[in-house]
Amino acid sequence: MKGIVFNLLTAVVTKDQGEDAWDDVLERAGVDGAFTAHGTYPDAELEALLQHLDTDLAPSLEVRMRWFGRSAMPMLRATYPAFFEPHEHTADFLRTLNDLIHPAVRRLYPGAEVPVFDVDESDDGVERIVLGYRSRRQLCALAEGFILGAAAEFGETCTLRQDACLHR
Repeated sequence: MKGIVFNLLTAVVTKDQGEDAWDDVLERAGVDGAFTAHGTYPDAELEALLQHLDTDLAPSLEVRMRWFGRSAMPMLRATYPAFFEPHEHTADFLRTLNDLIHPAVRRLYPGAEVPVFDVDESDDGVERIVLGYRSRRQLCALAEGFILGAAAEFGETCTLRQDACLHR
């Protein structure tokens, strides 16, 4: 996993709980914490860090991943405003994941493995997007968090439902 994800987690935890809390997470997880944005790190390190967050924050890894994705979105928007500026709504933003955002991520961070989202528009008059998530990493809870965070950035709420999950 690219270091930018670890840098985001560092920033989110530090902002939410303080630098001492982040140092405690690193120590409990047994991770050194020297992440560069372009570096590549084992996925297991991200899971270990999330597992060792303050337990009052979130009871399960799935909930912690969702919290992280949601909390990281304002930082992503501040760092990459061009991805957000052309859009007025979450749905418009989500439609650009495969064709605009993820190719840009691959250019910025060579070797980055990004998920693929299959986008299916509702045709029943209800504003709905069905996203199919495909990734060997199986971080669907993190993807959900990013989607919820994007909705918050656009001042919207959204409801997510997983009809099928890679973990169940």
